[in-house]
Amino acid sequence: MTEQPHFDVIVIGGGPAGVAAAVQADAKRLSVLLIDEQERAGGQVYRWNGVGIDAGPGAEMRARLAASGVRTAFSHRCWHVQPDRTVRCTGPDGNMTFTADALILATGASERVTPVPGWTTPGVVGLAAATILLKSEGVLPGRNVVVAGCGPLLLFVAAKIIAGGGQVAAIVDRNGPSDWLSCLPAAMTNPKLGMEGAGWALSLLKRGTPIHFNSRIVAVNGDDEVQAVSVAAVGENASSSAHSIACDALCYGDGLMPATEMTRLLHADHDFDAALGGWHVRADAHRRTSLDRIYACGDGAGVMGAAAAPVQGRIAALAAAWDLGKMDEARFEAETQRLSRYGQRVSRFGAAMTGLTVAGVRVPLTGSEMICRCESVSHDELERAVAAGAVTVNAVKAATRCGMGPCGGRYCVPSVAKIIAAHEQVDVSRIAPGTARPPLRPVPVGTLMGDFAYEDIPFREPAPL
Repeated sequence: MTEQPHFDVIVIGGGPAGVAAAVQADAKRLSVLLIDEQERAGGQVYRWNGVGIDAGPGAEMRARLAASGVRTAFSHRCWHVQPDRTVRCTGPDGNMTFTADALILATGASERVTPVPGWTTPGVVGLAAATILLKSEGVLPGRNVVVAGCGPLLLFVAAKIIAGGGQVAAIVDRNGPSDWLSCLPAAMTNPKLGMEGAGWALSLLKRGTPIHFNSRIVAVNGDDEVQAVSVAAVGENASSSAHSIACDALCYGDGLMPATEMTRLLHADHDFDAALGGWHVRADAHRRTSLDRIYACGDGAGVMGAAAAPVQGRIAALAAAWDLGKMDEARFEAETQRLSRYGQRVSRFGAAMTGLTVAGVRVPLTGSEMICRCESVSHDELERAVAAGAVTVNAVKAATRCGMGPCGGRYCVPSVAKIIAAHEQVDVSRIAPGTARPPLRPVPVGTLMGDFAYEDIPFREPAPL
């Protein structure tokens, strides 16, 4: 059997929360391993150095990490974690298994996209996916783009498309002017980000970009490519009030959801809070989960934004150091209280922005419209399964294979939960997320075999004739 490297602390996730946790734990003289699927640290916010992107925060973060004693495992995909803090991953050098006395999860968030008729048409891109496209490659999603959904990514994506030489046909915002104005006091708690957002908005106003407030996308029109989108006011009947906007691409999304696959696999306790993105792992003030010496921080424990994430990461690392007997009580209390006070202040900005990204309204779909793109499961199939008695996410998955594909249900399960909630006439918060299973990400079959060899199989000597 291959020896399994052991660390005081393993941090999974190389974004703002994970890097802060790793560096803080290293400062407390703990042996630390930081694992991330990407090639370098920074997360989706700070990894890129594209045109028009402020590379400073990401560069500073990576410099702090490089100056520390943290061991890093980038380009490593974690596909299984166990309650005893065993972590299994695969990377350029093959399969690896690590163990730790403490495990800090900083797994970030995934995008929420509400299905509408035609949403699988080529040229439809999620808002968060569009930011990656613009940041990493400087590639425009189209030449004449509609940007739709809710939250600050609307402004960012639209402004960057224009800066890149594209045209924004319209912004379709589920929120209204009063919603944005209500965020101003909280936005001023982070003047840099607040002014940056104001700059995006001003550039769009100067350009004369049409903005449709309190509106939503109700259909995407086009066969092999996007040709137009249908837009209707929020709360109105789409068939009677929709109007068309010509475009060749659509970027839309309804905010972010905490990535809970790992914590659900571990059977940690979870709570539902729409203001934090929906289902998220339960963590106390010191970022402890319901599991022994397993901690959660950053957007994976409730979407609060990049400013709050490093504070949570540092608190999680201090809690791990205290629980492992590496800090005295007075120092632990003093440092965590100071960080908590600072965290409460910077969290106001993230909370206000998350408040704008309300969960998308369920749009009436046709029977053949695809909900689970990985397994090609239609809306009609899901409705039939729920009507037949499959009223949990797990039951629907077993009946239809919805959620069994490469994405593991990250994109389709929220829609499944809404269908079940509508059928059962309950709030979506009453519909528990499905059970997570390994592998958490697609991996080669050989990865699951580990270091198994046929030579290890014990064969008895043949019986004498």
